[in-house]
Amino acid sequence: MFSELDESDSEELPVFFSVNKPPPDPQNSIRPSPENQVVVLFSSDSEDSFLCSPRKAALAQLLKAQRPEQCLKHIQIVLDPGLLQINGADEILAALQSMESNYVIESQTVPCSITWRRKTGLTQAEEDNWTEEPNVLVPVLLPDFIAMIHNSQMEGPAETLQSFVAEITEKIPGKTLSLAVTELEKHFRLKFIFQQSGSKAQEEGKPRKRKEKAIPVSQLSRLDVEEALVELQLHTGVQVQVLASWKEFGEFASMFTKAVAEAPFKKEKNKTSFSFCLEGDWCRGVKVDCTGKGLLQVWKKQIQQFNRVSLEMANAIVARYPSPLLLMQAYDSHTSEQERHNLLAEVPVRRGDGMTMTTRRVGPDLSKRIYLQMSSHNPDLSLDVTG
Repeated sequence: MFSELDESDSEELPVFFSVNKPPPDPQNSIRPSPENQVVVLFSSDSEDSFLCSPRKAALAQLLKAQRPEQCLKHIQIVLDPGLLQINGADEILAALQSMESNYVIESQTVPCSITWRRKTGLTQAEEDNWTEEPNVLVPVLLPDFIAMIHNSQMEGPAETLQSFVAEITEKIPGKTLSLAVTELEKHFRLKFIFQQSGSKAQEEGKPRKRKEKAIPVSQLSRLDVEEALVELQLHTGVQVQVLASWKEFGEFASMFTKAVAEAPFKKEKNKTSFSFCLEGDWCRGVKVDCTGKGLLQVWKKQIQQFNRVSLEMANAIVARYPSPLLLMQAYDSHTSEQERHNLLAEVPVRRGDGMTMTTRRVGPDLSKRIYLQMSSHNPDLSLDVTG
């Protein structure tokens, strides 16, 4: 009877260890009282947890810190001092202060950049341990952005977007760079107003005001920007986020921080599932209980695996032959191969309801393919090329 038990069902017997206190004085022959004897009970599976429970508790705490509701508390945002010198620094700080993460101001390898750190301390002694996250966000000022695109259209040693990115990536090997440019739309609106005012002045025959000549508006077009960004992404793999204002940049930095904080949790979550196992009624398996409930759905899904077979076709065939055995018995009742090929050809297939309902047949092609699949012993037979 015991041989029929599976190893997974057998229960491991506990191991007893008797730990005695130091023996009493030899002159005293009194037997140790029960309270002087300690019995420790643990199984082989719980022995490690008994000895290393503080470490395992710290690991559990670390996993808990990676959860979406806790991860922001363990992320530190590092701002370069140069970022505080731009015009929209107040709006950036206001957006970051509204988050659960704290920020510090330290000099960075890349000027005006934002980086992140994650707390990795497992114990109180390691509480101040931080690791650098492999992400760097760099805002590009609009005048510099426009100048680099102009330089890329001209031959010369001037700095371009690609050379700018190459210089940064050399300073931060192994990290992912992201760029952001703000107020580009404002630039195009200013350019449009300038062009409209100039054309209107020419129509009225009025000379352009001296003040209008001083407006620094480039001839950069939207197409020039799009081509430059696509070329940059193709050659370097770096994307540029175009934002309307510095307030929007602050919101983008907050969203970026949340993504960095949740990255380990999402990465670990993806490991626990199978990439080839899709979710949905049309592709997931059907559960069959001990009473046979679910076998009809399995038979229907098997029919749907044929090419060019709709749900309506599968329902029509299953309604006529509710199981593979009944279909095989119907094949055996016919003597000629031609009759077996066309057994399902005249099965009606109904689509829709009411006045919009249409009716068609399964057809000889699908009927023959199903017969060959059910009767052929050739594993290399291709059902779609049989004549």
